[in-house]
Amino acid sequence: MSFFKFNLNVYYSRYFATQNDSTIQTRAINILNVFRLALSLTFIFFYLYMGKENWWNSNNALLFLYLSLAYLAFSTIVLTVSALKSITSIFIQPVQIIVDIIFITLLMSAAGGIQSGFGLLLIITIVIASLISNGRLALFYAAVASIALLLEQSYQILKWDLPLSSYTQPVMLSLSCFATAWLAYSLAKRMQHSEALASARGIDLENLAQINALITQEMHDGIVVVDQDFNIRHHNLQAESLLSLPKDKAETMTLTATVPQIASAFSDWIKGGNSHSNLTIPMNSRELKLRFMPINELRSQGAIVFIQDWSQIQATAQQAKLAALGRLTANIAHEIRNPLSAISHANQLLQEEHVTEPTGRILQIISDNIQRIDQIIKDVLELNRRDRTHQEQIELHQFLIDFHTQFCAVEKIPADHFKLMLGHQKSTVVFDHRHLTQILWNLCRNGWQHSQKQVGSLNLRCFTVGSSGLYVEIQDDGDGVDEQDRARLFEPFFTTKKTGNGLGLYISRELAEANGASLQYQRLEHGSTFIVLLKKSN
Repeated sequence: MSFFKFNLNVYYSRYFATQNDSTIQTRAINILNVFRLALSLTFIFFYLYMGKENWWNSNNALLFLYLSLAYLAFSTIVLTVSALKSITSIFIQPVQIIVDIIFITLLMSAAGGIQSGFGLLLIITIVIASLISNGRLALFYAAVASIALLLEQSYQILKWDLPLSSYTQPVMLSLSCFATAWLAYSLAKRMQHSEALASARGIDLENLAQINALITQEMHDGIVVVDQDFNIRHHNLQAESLLSLPKDKAETMTLTATVPQIASAFSDWIKGGNSHSNLTIPMNSRELKLRFMPINELRSQGAIVFIQDWSQIQATAQQAKLAALGRLTANIAHEIRNPLSAISHANQLLQEEHVTEPTGRILQIISDNIQRIDQIIKDVLELNRRDRTHQEQIELHQFLIDFHTQFCAVEKIPADHFKLMLGHQKSTVVFDHRHLTQILWNLCRNGWQHSQKQVGSLNLRCFTVGSSGLYVEIQDDGDGVDEQDRARLFEPFFTTKKTGNGLGLYISRELAEANGASLQYQRLEHGSTFIVLLKKSN
């Protein structure tokens, strides 16, 4: 029993929600309520101010007044119940229509019968009632009205002894009620179908808008929609990140005030500059590529601006190129090592013989170039090991002390020429021990080779930055890197030295990034410095 009540309540709730959500039905109910109230007031007004002797005989005048007052009370009650929007109003709606038909028929009878013309009000009631019920009860209401008309006319025939031919007008009016009900039914069905179709189209459009919004937000390219007044009408998350747009959308953002570089390019594009349909501009330490697409045929009506992080695209392409180059060179390096070992062995055997000085110098040149080639091979093979990190806890102060001692001994550098400066606070980092050694070795050897090679020419410092960062700085007193070469400083095989292979700095940066660190270069007033930014371990 409880399950049946639950299902019934759910059905009633859905039906009531449907009734409330239907705009046509809601308007029809409101029209009927207002029509009923206005009709009852009109009847009372006619009785009080139009002169009862002109409308009714004296016997039925008082009955007409009482019926009008009763109809007014009924209209007021129904209007109050409809305002409450209770579930019971759904069930009493057909009862209200039947009561309307009965009241109109009685008022017509009190006003003199079918000749009074009040029967035409039944057609209006049936039309409105058909719209309320979506045409389902239209013929039922017409049948009730026909029965009421025929009964009223029968009463008039019996009371006044009228001929049977007097049924003609009620029958014609009954047929008009059925014809009106049928037309109202057809109209309601058509409107219901149109409403369902419009609702389905609305849902499809809403889903399509949500899909478009999702696609727009998830795109890797930034999208900004600009109108003719340079107002930003819409933008996605990527555009917000690339352009550093404010997240507070309470006020309308203008392209001129927010990103004047794009506003200038957009203005040139509106004037017909085809060269600006694809434009690259620097912004926020990035290179952004812009592409404009007009919203309408006229460019002045606004446009969609597609923004690509060109520097990221170039970096990705560079990584793919270097990955392919690394695999190729690694395979070549493995193939070169075997014959190179044979050449090195043969050169050592020749050097052990008693040879002339010119021949010895040639053999030494061969030996030096063999070592250079072997170092290149080691560096190339190291490129393929950047992702094979074995990170461990490293106490940085002790590590730098051991590194400084070992580097000075191997490279034969006086201790006062290469100074080590450590802070008082000891720190621990998580890093691959071998990678950190190679990074510092490459940077320190590079700094020593370009320094003045005197007291204090090379400095290794360690200091804390913030609460979780550590700087390891290698500073030299050399001439530094020319401004035109700084952009290519960390490119592979780029070097300014005659005997260099151009892989030292590139490998150092790659190994630093593989361990979650970063490597930067800074030009100083006297010399230059490389900074390795490390993270403290928790």
